[in-house]
Amino acid sequence: MSDRDADSPAVRPDGGTTTGNLEGALSDITLTKRIKWGMAFVLSLAFGFLFFQALAEVGFSLAEIVYYWPEFQEALGEFFPRTSLFGVLPFVDVGSYWQFIQERNLFGAAIVTLAMGFAGTILGIPGALLLGVLGSERVTPYPFNFIFRGTMSVIRAIPALVWALIYIPLGGVSPFTATLAIGTDTMGNLGRLFTDALEEVEDGPIEAIESTGANRRQTVVFGMLSQVFTPFIAWTMYILEINTRIAVTMGLIGGGGIGYILQTQRSLFKYTNMMATILVIFLLVVSVEFVSQRVRSYIRGEEEGLSFLKLVVEFPQRMARSLWE
Repeated sequence: MSDRDADSPAVRPDGGTTTGNLEGALSDITLTKRIKWGMAFVLSLAFGFLFFQALAEVGFSLAEIVYYWPEFQEALGEFFPRTSLFGVLPFVDVGSYWQFIQERNLFGAAIVTLAMGFAGTILGIPGALLLGVLGSERVTPYPFNFIFRGTMSVIRAIPALVWALIYIPLGGVSPFTATLAIGTDTMGNLGRLFTDALEEVEDGPIEAIESTGANRRQTVVFGMLSQVFTPFIAWTMYILEINTRIAVTMGLIGGGGIGYILQTQRSLFKYTNMMATILVIFLLVVSVEFVSQRVRSYIRGEEEGLSFLKLVVEFPQRMARSLWE
């Protein structure tokens, strides 16, 4: 083969050349990259536009933060009142927290909050079980099962705080109303978890029960529910965690418990008392979550549950979600 033949592009049977294929492939890659960069640029512009529109909608202003910063610093000083150790070392005045905790019996108020979450969870279980089972397509044929699924969706679409506002004419602004709202919220959330679990049960145990001549009710109870008994307990414990946080937020609208004390102190601008209340709330919620996590880990046969440190670190996010979920 001559040197000229070696440098010449190879000719394919269809008349094209290898060099032509490479140039075409490089051109396609370049075009694809330009399109991706162009789309990323357009999406960035759209994102930035929506972000600044959202800031304008809520009236967010850095100037306002700068203006009120001295007032915020003063409040922080009251949130964390100072004293000194041995008259030398500066330290947070824990004694002022403890004095308010004893004076207002915050642990007693925390028990009321825990009772609201616990009672609301128990009250919601029968409804959740009924809606969850009937919402499963393996129990109720399509499309009739969507009657029950739709009911759960409506319940879940309305936050527990809004349910409490709806029930105010029934029980006034009280722990009773808050518990009723938590029970209603439990029916929607726990019921949906039940439905999802029943959709995934195995056919073998169901067929075994049917082969014994069992009727439909017996098949559902012994063939289906028996397979998801352990997940039911785990999810109920998980809902109890959520309901305890919701019970705290219920107090912010007058539902009683420790949340109500927090709201009262906020309206009086008693920041030291607010921090004492927040500390008790923190202790209550983390304790419930820790117990719930350990119980769920035990029934699932796991050696390690969620660490106490992670429970503490993620506490603010979970409280924020409880306001709106």
